[in-house]
Amino acid sequence: MNIVFLSPHFPPHMRRFCMRLRDLGATVMGLADESYDRLHPELRAALAEYYRVDDMHRYGDLVRAIGWFTHRHGKIDRIESLNEHWLESDARLRTDFNVPGITTAEIDRIKRKSMMKRVFERAGIATARGRVCRTPAATRRFIAEVGYPVIAKPDIGVGAARTYRLEDEADLAAYLAEKPPVDFIVEEAVDGVLLTYDGLVDRDGRVVFDTTLTYGTSVLDVVRGGDMTYWIPREIPADLRELGRRTVAAFDVRERPFHFEYFQRPDGTYVALEVNMRQPGGLTVDMWNYANEIDFYRAWAEVVVRGTTEVVTERAFACLWAGRKDGKAYRLSHGAALARAGDRLLFHSRVEPVFAAAIGDDGYVLRGPELAELQAIAADIQALAEPDSPSARVTEPAAS
Repeated sequence: MNIVFLSPHFPPHMRRFCMRLRDLGATVMGLADESYDRLHPELRAALAEYYRVDDMHRYGDLVRAIGWFTHRHGKIDRIESLNEHWLESDARLRTDFNVPGITTAEIDRIKRKSMMKRVFERAGIATARGRVCRTPAATRRFIAEVGYPVIAKPDIGVGAARTYRLEDEADLAAYLAEKPPVDFIVEEAVDGVLLTYDGLVDRDGRVVFDTTLTYGTSVLDVVRGGDMTYWIPREIPADLRELGRRTVAAFDVRERPFHFEYFQRPDGTYVALEVNMRQPGGLTVDMWNYANEIDFYRAWAEVVVRGTTEVVTERAFACLWAGRKDGKAYRLSHGAALARAGDRLLFHSRVEPVFAAAIGDDGYVLRGPELAELQAIAADIQALAEPDSPSARVTEPAAS
């Protein structure tokens, strides 16, 4: 099986997907803008061939690379990146080279939040009212319909770097004055807890692994200066699983990992936020592995190469991410935070700068049978120092 993997070096854990494909006998070819000599040795060993381009955004260069791989190895069976940033490039290349998977005809409904809403609505899944508002007048008309507060964010995009929460006319005026010149969708704000239904679907559309995340802090609040906490509980609520599988069917997900986001309102009902046709970011895949004692990288590779996989898990542990940001004064030093975590600490990690705004510059990954214990440890790790205490002056980042 000939598989081209775009950007196999970044984020760094992507190499493990390539390694598992190689282990299953696939011919894996890498395509990226990084020097071959700078690739991780494990990635170099997993790749049968590597094609470097100067700029991954030059589509013609990507076409030439796929043409070269085809010349060298024959028909390409899959083109993948598992990366939101390259999702449209993946789809365009699949379309042009007649490769199975998401194509350009399907891309809008999984990239544009406005199109996702249409799919949710047709499937009878509740979603926040929202509209792409291209003019100040259209924005004001929508707010008049739903009332403040509202959320404004790019119709295409992930994270919360350019997301606005508008509480009143002053917020609206500031947003209209500074918003970037791209399509923004404006939505009614939904009160509730942000959680997910995540997993892996095989070639026939069967969910072969599922899990969930709960965010203790919203990404928008983290971008505004808060500290990220999110966790994988041991159990998936039955109603969330049912809703998630309806979403899988509505979007006809096949041979892919997925990451669906919902708000759970105070009355227990759910409101769909968005879908992502890839695994969550950061080190979440590794957290899945630790929480469930599985190898998700291999499970995905088996789905690609063999069509399906069997994932057996007893869900023995909860797993939690606690993030801290450089430049903030915490009550516990890095060393004291490690000591507080004790044997519940799986590892500490410095975060790639491109992801730090969303999840923190430092991440402490905790695992244990009781979620409440992990949450208490996280609260201590993230507690800020009193203004007059000595630790209030300790703001240097942890060593990597």
